[in-house]
Amino acid sequence: MRIITYNVNGIRAAMKKGFIDWLQTDPADIICLQETKANEEDVDKDAIHALGYESHWFSAEKKGYSGVAILSKKKADAVFKGNGIMQSDAEGRVIRADFGDVSVINAYFPSGTSGDERQTYKYQWLDEFQAYLIDLRKKRKNLVICGDYNIANKDIDIHSPKTNQKSSGFLPEERAWLDAFWEKGFVDSFRELNKEPHNYTWWSARFPSVRLQNKGWRIDYISVTEPLRSKIKSVAIYPDVKHSDHCPSYLELNLK
Repeated sequence: MRIITYNVNGIRAAMKKGFIDWLQTDPADIICLQETKANEEDVDKDAIHALGYESHWFSAEKKGYSGVAILSKKKADAVFKGNGIMQSDAEGRVIRADFGDVSVINAYFPSGTSGDERQTYKYQWLDEFQAYLIDLRKKRKNLVICGDYNIANKDIDIHSPKTNQKSSGFLPEERAWLDAFWEKGFVDSFRELNKEPHNYTWWSARFPSVRLQNKGWRIDYISVTEPLRSKIKSVAIYPDVKHSDHCPSYLELNLK
């Protein structure tokens, strides 16, 4: 099972920048998109379906905001839109698709960069989402949690840890939450196989030179539950794929 997570920062904008051409290269069997910023009816789904992908969309109530989607070359056994938590669902943040005994959860974690109110909501959302996953894990042991987590975990995951100590996305409380998350039986698949520095998935669009200089953050993850740890076959980050201020992250699981 080949899986990609990718914050496209607007699916319609990404499609104007060659997203469909990239899909033609068969990058993965399952592609989880965040921040689609579109209602399903406003997307050229025919172009996606023509390449053999089915698509499932969960959009925010507010137009042009948030939103998640799952593209899959394998037919999902079941799809669940939302996680039953009102504000999260209104913002279109979680969608799940089941493939056999594996559940793929695609989540767009809130950002706290716009101020204290959203930072407070971010902490609330993190706790609610974790409770949702732990409850789901009782019934579905094999979980793959894709998404833009909006948190850089370790110093190795950010180009300048010293100057970002007070930046949302690298606050001590956020990093501690993610540390505790890994300790609860969730695995950072990329770091399971790759311990090297300078592997980033997001670069500030306000300063285009930072991507050229690779001054980024790793805030996009594919986590798996413990039973899938031994199934991790390969991982990758694709910084040369440039339809967004993020880039895709890749995981291959050997489920045989």
